[in-house]
Amino acid sequence: MRIVISAATIGEWMPAYAGIDPLYTGNSQRMHVTFHQGGVGLLATAFSLTKLIYEEKPDLIIQAGIAGCFDTTQPLAKVLVIKDESLADTGVQEEGRWKDIFDLKLEKPGYPPFEKRRLSNPWLPQYNLLKLPEVSAITINTITTGEKRIQQIRKKYNPVIESMEGAALHYACRQTNTPFIQIRAISNYIGERDKSKWRIKDAIGELNQVLLKYIDKLYKIG
Repeated sequence: MRIVISAATIGEWMPAYAGIDPLYTGNSQRMHVTFHQGGVGLLATAFSLTKLIYEEKPDLIIQAGIAGCFDTTQPLAKVLVIKDESLADTGVQEEGRWKDIFDLKLEKPGYPPFEKRRLSNPWLPQYNLLKLPEVSAITINTITTGEKRIQQIRKKYNPVIESMEGAALHYACRQTNTPFIQIRAISNYIGERDKSKWRIKDAIGELNQVLLKYIDKLYKIG
């Protein structure tokens, strides 16, 4: 089984890279794990993952990363798994309303790879091995900061997590029928610009502990 752990930056998976059992990255006949840097944002991630899929034909892609959170009842550094993604800044701001590609009738809400406007993960029942909490997410190219925009997004998509790469994973993998799972740790709350209140180091630490546990579990079940 060929497993790829991918993140926007190498710092997001470096502790797992340093701590992984060499059996998994070496000559095991059961499973081989590699690490991949996808790049920041939708464009870089979509290209790099599509190239990876066609060249390496992985059996499972694990996208790992830190992310902002809309739900302040969720503790910082908590690790979650993403059940579906929405494109939250592809569209137009018009007359005080946010209209996405489905509102503009540029895309059909049920046309593959979309399901009811979202990019869900059909492999989640099979691959959420650690039974992590499953939440909805949005992917954006511009990090959300303004309160008005935050409320627009909450009302329209009701997300828990925001990232800049998640939807690219879901889109590329659904289009190529490649199993995947997206695992995120909360580094900050959406709208909080005081970086002293962010917990990036803790989030990366918790994320990588989960990644190592996940790989161990995956190896044991074969």
